[in-house]
Amino acid sequence: MTRVAAFDCGTNSIRLLIADIDEQGQLRDVVRTLRLVRLGEGVDRTGRFAAEALERTLAAVREYAELCREHRVERIRFVATSATRDAANRAEFTDAVAAILGVPAEVIPGTEEAALSFRGALTALPEPAAATTQHLVVDLGGGSTELVLGSSAPDSAFSMDVGCVRLAERHVRSDPPLQSELASIRRDVTAALDAATAIVDVSRTTEIIGVAGTVTTITAHALALDSYDPLVISGSRLPLQVVLDACESLSRLPRAERAALPYMHPGRVDVIGVGAVIWSTVLQRVADATTAAGHPLEFVTTSEHDILDGVALSLAGQTEG
Repeated sequence: MTRVAAFDCGTNSIRLLIADIDEQGQLRDVVRTLRLVRLGEGVDRTGRFAAEALERTLAAVREYAELCREHRVERIRFVATSATRDAANRAEFTDAVAAILGVPAEVIPGTEEAALSFRGALTALPEPAAATTQHLVVDLGGGSTELVLGSSAPDSAFSMDVGCVRLAERHVRSDPPLQSELASIRRDVTAALDAATAIVDVSRTTEIIGVAGTVTTITAHALALDSYDPLVISGSRLPLQVVLDACESLSRLPRAERAALPYMHPGRVDVIGVGAVIWSTVLQRVADATTAAGHPLEFVTTSEHDILDGVALSLAGQTEG
């Protein structure tokens, strides 16, 4: 067994997975946790990290570093994604992270983010898929949304600069959002999908797998859970229309009703409706493409395993440090 720590720092959250990897490359969780720090607050508008957002995020990094020491972690990898790619003052953040953890803070491109998400997502499937299965993994984040298509490994990938935090800051001023605001979100997602589907042929999709907190929360809503239960959510396979209905419901709820949902994390309350619009727009595009190709998309799979697991798995076989 090798004990590793994977850090995923996105636009809305920073997450840590401490896990043991065996000789077969299988992960066993030791610690899996997240903090919703909103590192990307205002980045879409200003192009820079705010001092308060940096302070919140670095406080979480220090907390996670202590967990790594407590659990005697042997290898660490820290990856940062959309917000850090966009921030002109990213070096202020990455230098501070490196000083705290003693390893580089990697600002990875969207294509690598997609590939790591793909590798992690497939670990949630109950059994290996047929060689002909074409998985479309969709990682819906705060600043970007990645599409990656393949069977056992990625064949094509694209990172779209649309995410729930980015588009909420850009378009939403009302509670609940106005129809015109929802339409603006859909226009941005549709334009991004036009570019993405020129690279990723979503009509080949035979199974779609959604990952990350927005998708898992929408799944909890579709399942009408009494609390957030990752064991129920991960690997769930729901009819497409059930998921689309859940997205429609969340996009229209006022903030107070969203906050009262028993599975809603407080840090997602203000952006989950926007995330629901993004997810439904992606799902409808894929459904239309697969129907036209003669094999309609009928179900949507959700995975609690994603880029975090992919980062952890990438540490297998590396030298210490």
